[in-house]
Amino acid sequence: EPPLRNLLDMHEVFAVLKILLESRALTKTELFPIIDKLIDCCLTAENKAVLKELIGNEKYHYVELQHKTEFLNNMWQLSGAVKNHLLTKLSYQKKDGTIVERLVKPVGIMFSEFYFYLTAFICPGNDQHLCEAIADDPFPTVYRIDRIKSFEITEEHFRVPYEDRFEEGEFRKRVQFMFPGKLKTIRFWYRGSSLEAVLDRLPTAKIIKKDETGWLISAEVFGEGIDMWLRTHGDKIELVND
Repeated sequence: EPPLRNLLDMHEVFAVLKILLESRALTKTELFPIIDKLIDCCLTAENKAVLKELIGNEKYHYVELQHKTEFLNNMWQLSGAVKNHLLTKLSYQKKDGTIVERLVKPVGIMFSEFYFYLTAFICPGNDQHLCEAIADDPFPTVYRIDRIKSFEITEEHFRVPYEDRFEEGEFRKRVQFMFPGKLKTIRFWYRGSSLEAVLDRLPTAKIIKKDETGWLISAEVFGEGIDMWLRTHGDKIELVND
């Protein structure tokens, strides 16, 4: 007789728990209830005990991020603005601590390197009548959700910008470390020992040619974060200027 509902297997729950704990994305007060509920998905008390033992030490030593902000509810509300294409007013804290006001078109929610982000097109001058005037920027700005101090989802609908060109999955392939900047194509020689790690980091990467010293690679990327990543490889990477 088939089960009344689908349940996660123990190895599936274990994998999800490890990802959640290693991401360090959430505060303890938001993460630990999720962990407990996932463990309760296991069928037997014995399996629950095994899982609790496997992740017990990591849970005990879990280190929250510095912002210590609970944001799951805010993120869920903002996802509604994305789904329903509603103009949204943000009060956002920048890196230097200053607060800025933005009127934006939310188009996606993303996660990268510890943080969740809202991706959105800025309305010039915070004027909703100018929102259709974004002509030279095919990709949105990114906002760390924990830095959004307050927001107001309006009842004003917007046309989805770049409907034929912007896709969250395509944006994900090109963005590195969620730094702002323009879309660009880079070419570089890679002379290290882990080509796989480079190709995994840059999903748009293509190998142009290979010689006895390494690989010539081309990749389309968004933002300036790629420069930081390239520098970490020292002389293993040599940029090629077209």
